[in-house]
Amino acid sequence: MKFLASTLLAGAAAPVTERDRFAEAVDLAVWAERLGYDAFGLGQRHSPAFLSSSPAVTLAHIAARTSRIRLMTTVAVLSLADPVRAAEDYATLDQLSDGRLDLVIGKGNDPASPRAFGVPEAQLWDRLEEGYELLRRLWREDDVTWTGRFRPPLSGVTVRPKPLQRPAPRVWHGSATSERSVDLAAKWGDPLYSANGFRPAGTYLALVERYRERLAAHGHDPSRALVGVGAHAPVVTSRSQDAYAIARPAFEAFRRSAVAAANGFPYDSLEDFVERGSALVGSPGQVTAKLLDLHRRFGNQLFGVGVEGFFVPDPAAAREHLERFFAEVVPVVRAEAPTPDWLPVTP
Repeated sequence: MKFLASTLLAGAAAPVTERDRFAEAVDLAVWAERLGYDAFGLGQRHSPAFLSSSPAVTLAHIAARTSRIRLMTTVAVLSLADPVRAAEDYATLDQLSDGRLDLVIGKGNDPASPRAFGVPEAQLWDRLEEGYELLRRLWREDDVTWTGRFRPPLSGVTVRPKPLQRPAPRVWHGSATSERSVDLAAKWGDPLYSANGFRPAGTYLALVERYRERLAAHGHDPSRALVGVGAHAPVVTSRSQDAYAIARPAFEAFRRSAVAAANGFPYDSLEDFVERGSALVGSPGQVTAKLLDLHRRFGNQLFGVGVEGFFVPDPAAAREHLERFFAEVVPVVRAEAPTPDWLPVTP
């Protein structure tokens, strides 16, 4: 099993400055590599609540501070990007990182973002599909001639640089609620990253099952599919009752929040969130069992785990739980669910 550490880079709160928050994110990636994570992910948001509007730029700086860890965009909102510009930016990142980019794309779920770009929400899925298909060609071909709905046509256009990875970096499709992402991933035989966020795991499992069905329909081998599954930052203690006591105040505060109401948060107790959702709360044995059960159901090769505490806001305390998680849970999961080498071929 491979493990991804991911963050949305929430905005700075006084007295922490924005510069300090970026420094913290870079240090977090360095720490994740040292701890043994396989990948580090940075989401994309165009909202005052987040500082992750330029993942290619931030990950390029992280590339200079690291040497091994894969760099992932969780997710890059391709529906709002010019695909020519995106092809150039992420190819540059792949070159600067010595071929460590895994691009994760999606339409985005932040209503502030399309407003900032003047893009109607009703167009986001179509823009994502069109933009991705053009980006694929730009990474693989020279002298591209193309016509679409959402940007001016191209006539004999070649982008430079090309990615270091050949024929191109692996592209995952972020799937949260819609079959559109699943179907686009299956069409091209690309990996699927299931957000597995605030809804019951069964909701996301249905999308993954559809993904495998559609892979077969498009002539791809479902047994070779790469699937990633997300989970919230863990709370791991020797006694499960202590973990629940730590996590409960944050859960109750979130359950009553406007964000929870807007997302249809379906859990009325922390125990229900742990039982049916993606919360990792309990003893090392309980958290290990939860991850292995998710793997049995999803057949995934990657677990993405938040590194900024949903349940534990204090960064230092959240890292302590993550370090224990990595010391006592991850080795067992890796041994029980081994994943073959997933690195693409680089020249």
